[in-house]
Amino acid sequence: MPFEPLTAISSIDGRYHPVSSELCEHFSEYGLIRKRIFVECEYLIALSEAGAGIRKLTEEEKLILRHIPSISVEEAKEVKKIEAETNHDVKAVEYYIKKRLADTTLRDISEWTHFALTSEDINSVAYGLMLRSALQAVVEPAIEKIQETLEEAAKEHAATPMLARTHGQSASPTTYGKEMRVFESRIARQLVQLRERSILVKFAGATGNYNAHQVALPDIDWRSFAKNFIESLNAGYQIRVELNPATTQIEPHDTYAELSDNMRRINTILIDLSQDTWRYISDGWLTQKPKEGEVGSSTMPHKVNPIDFENAEGNFGLANALFTHFSQKLPISRLQRDLSDSTVERSFGTAFAYSLIGYRSLAKGLSKISVNAEAMLEALTAHPEVLAEAFQTVLRKEGVEVPYEKLKSLTRGRKVTIEDFAQFIDDLDVSTEVKKKLKALRPENYTGLAAEIAAA
Repeated sequence: MPFEPLTAISSIDGRYHPVSSELCEHFSEYGLIRKRIFVECEYLIALSEAGAGIRKLTEEEKLILRHIPSISVEEAKEVKKIEAETNHDVKAVEYYIKKRLADTTLRDISEWTHFALTSEDINSVAYGLMLRSALQAVVEPAIEKIQETLEEAAKEHAATPMLARTHGQSASPTTYGKEMRVFESRIARQLVQLRERSILVKFAGATGNYNAHQVALPDIDWRSFAKNFIESLNAGYQIRVELNPATTQIEPHDTYAELSDNMRRINTILIDLSQDTWRYISDGWLTQKPKEGEVGSSTMPHKVNPIDFENAEGNFGLANALFTHFSQKLPISRLQRDLSDSTVERSFGTAFAYSLIGYRSLAKGLSKISVNAEAMLEALTAHPEVLAEAFQTVLRKEGVEVPYEKLKSLTRGRKVTIEDFAQFIDDLDVSTEVKKKLKALRPENYTGLAAEIAAA
């Protein structure tokens, strides 16, 4: 059966392909092949510039090398044909580059391709570059879009009063904007960590000791060379790849785990947002804009389901299951290396694709909701008991005995009204000014500094 989205096993490549396809350039086999070729070709240039065995290359020859990674999908299939014979993906890349150099002025340096390296030197750097480019080009902007929407909601509704619920029960009032500020600030903190992180890579030969390098060219400071080479790949990027100076045959992948944990925290925060928004919609505090032609239920015509938030929650859960596995598995390798990490790394794109589907579903959902301030106010004023906290706190200040217990007796397990509170206040032995202050309190004006927190 020919492949097309309708025949795909994965929803990423099927139903959600239009949403996640931007990641193909970064995480596909094609993308990995291109990154591997890029690393090999840049390494040849670096060897030449360092005087490490290769003659000085002309600018035209450097351009030839830098053009090779810009292969088409059809050219990448040639690499896969070579791999079918070698049964080794990185060796296939080496042979492909040598084939491309054979008909150029660079044929004399062909055997320097992959000089003294092991596959993990190429893979480690290639995956670092893939992760870096995908994060900055696709993933970060998608998260930032959600953050910007939350920022707008926080400021627009900074003073829109809303009943808070703790343990599912009515609690001291808040504002919708302040609750959105909570999510915005949480995401902002995680984005800072995402942008400021580095991905460690290795470039030190078979078991990380530069063994072959040192035998072949002992006069080269290979550790400095490797550090400078990796650093040269960072131009124009905020997220950096950095040389890990002490590795086995593989880079130990601790930074993969750190990145996975960072992504998992972001997704977990957004699951929290999705679930809260779902509840606000259920309560009628948020309304969804119906789209012409859309159907909410196959049998109930009135429904406008919060499917974008449900979709986001489900995809974040799938992504986090993978990120959790990455974090727990990748830092573990038997002795100097085993190959169990290789197949797991090939699933990076799957985790980021589920995440991206979630981000875009959530952003879509947020763009379709509006705040029903009247419904929020109605729900809030129906719970005057939330003022009990204010009353007992003021009475503590005024020296009234056991104020907490008095308010508990008045309110707990009972439906109280503003009039009940007024009678309670009239019976207090406090000044007229204090009584006036307490009687002026209403749930909708008892929001503390919520508006200031939201607008900050």
